Amino acid sequence: MNQALADLVRKHDPDRFLTVLFAPPDKRDALQALYAFNNELARARSVASEAPLALIRLQWWREVVEGERKRHEIATPLSQAIDAGALRAADLLPLIDARDQEAYGEFTMFDDWRNWLMAGAGGLAVAAGHALGADEPEAVRPYGAAYGVAALLRATGALASQGRCLLPQDLLMQHGLSPEAFIHDPASVSARAVLALVVREGVSFLRSARSVPKAVVAAALPAVLARRDFAHWPNVSQPRRLGDRLAVFAAAFTGRV
Repeated sequence: MNQALADLVRKHDPDRFLTVLFAPPDKRDALQALYAFNNELARARSVASEAPLALIRLQWWREVVEGERKRHEIATPLSQAIDAGALRAADLLPLIDARDQEAYGEFTMFDDWRNWLMAGAGGLAVAAGHALGADEPEAVRPYGAAYGVAALLRATGALASQGRCLLPQDLLMQHGLSPEAFIHDPASVSARAVLALVVREGVSFLRSARSVPKAVVAAALPAVLARRDFAHWPNVSQPRRLGDRLAVFAAAFTGRV
């Protein structure tokens, strides 16, 4: 096991780190590399003062996925996983494309926003499904998208503090809000009404999802946490509590997400 990668994922993506524990031992390093890579993509915009700077960081990762060798604590094991066939460049490039969209965060229409979630968070689950040897990795895409909704809900306040809003503008307008107004007061009555509709979309992703074989259930397990977040919204715990972890354990052992 690549302990350095595991430590990175544990620190920066504890939800997915928990789910990796239920993957077959020989698949865990690939999943850790995938999730560490995803964290680097997420950081591209959060550490950049402007969107174009984020795109430069994302292009660096695109070059890695396309085969350029770069010495880096995450890029090196990622390249090794791609070379070994444990991860597929065809799965990873769409994740970078989704982060390109996120860098500007201008989702004019609800459908554009929904497609971004399916491509980004949903695509990450598909990549995990492939890494686990899924016959139908697309089956886990809605589970990943649902977790993407939950993660966005949890990050709303932090994003607003950075002057960012990753919600569709047409949905905001239905409640008399602009992105700037939402950023100014993400806890307003109108903002909460918008977020309630976001929760509903997350639930719809879960309802559209099919069951997956137990051998690849680790790729879908983040959705267990999303389901709990939706059920308890807006009273979600930070950080996760014992009940969250037990729910993941139960789903892993029964194979029912």
